[in-house]
Amino acid sequence: MFTGSLRESGESEITLGDVNGDVLQAVVNYCYTGAIDIREDNVETLLATACLMQLHEVVEACSRFLAHQLHPSNCLGIAVFAEHQACTSLLQEANAYTSQNFMQVIKNQEFLQLSVEQMINLLSNDDLNVSSEEHIFHALMSWIQHDPSARKPMIGRLLAFVKLPLLSPAFLADQVEPVVGSDPTCQKLIMEAMKWHLLPDRHLQMANTRTRPRKATLGRLLVVGGMDKNKGATTIESYDPRCDVWTVAHHMSGRRLQFGIALLGDKLLVVGGRDGLKTLNTMECLDMESGSWTQLSPMNTHRHGLGVAILGGTLYAVGGHDGWSYLNNVER
Repeated sequence: MFTGSLRESGESEITLGDVNGDVLQAVVNYCYTGAIDIREDNVETLLATACLMQLHEVVEACSRFLAHQLHPSNCLGIAVFAEHQACTSLLQEANAYTSQNFMQVIKNQEFLQLSVEQMINLLSNDDLNVSSEEHIFHALMSWIQHDPSARKPMIGRLLAFVKLPLLSPAFLADQVEPVVGSDPTCQKLIMEAMKWHLLPDRHLQMANTRTRPRKATLGRLLVVGGMDKNKGATTIESYDPRCDVWTVAHHMSGRRLQFGIALLGDKLLVVGGRDGLKTLNTMECLDMESGSWTQLSPMNTHRHGLGVAILGGTLYAVGGHDGWSYLNNVER
């Protein structure tokens, strides 16, 4: 401000409007000492003043302080404040925190006090951490019911940001239509969702932002097995498409190669394969909630390189090699 090309650099007296005296004193002390006291009761005023005076180090320190204070009860407010102050890094952290903790955020007062534009911005975020689009619909209804007389007239505009085609026909008929069906715009959106279910051969032509799943509803990708140097890998890695991150989720109970794998609910079934010496007929089950392994009934035939599938709740083991010859039979 004072050494650059701004107008203030050439003036002998500058009026700073709406600047807290104590905070200004702290900023002046920082300029001389390089130290500043950041507290919960002064951080927002301090950050705003530092932005005004272009003290980037103080802005960064205040942003880090607020980022460490993020909570489901305050993250939306911190995001709004960061946007007003043009603090990009803090805004990104607050938005990411909101997305990750969406189900807790919507239980707090800040969510119910969002403006229409802020609500639209939130609902249009495909990074929201929800297991089903039903949670998005219920969150919208909670927000509307907080001030129904003012907000219900906007329901058509807001419902356009709920991915209705990804809701089941039963949910649309039982939960959505009775609540919003009297609004003409909502009727069109419900009809669009019903057509999505009735005309699967036209999905390509009907595709839009409402038919694109949110990343969290896609689940996770699990990678099991493979080689680790010269041995069978024991790690089970998980990919989260919402965060674009790989993590080690679980470990195998032992080393196996060329096994079959299937997923039944939250149970991961590992079937047959080789242990490096012999072909196996054993089957193990990983409970992905508890991380515990259980031995299940073995197959009648030892198999590696087999195909495994679940049909109608029944597990099928197809083909493979028994260590002597290729197999052409199936067991379940």
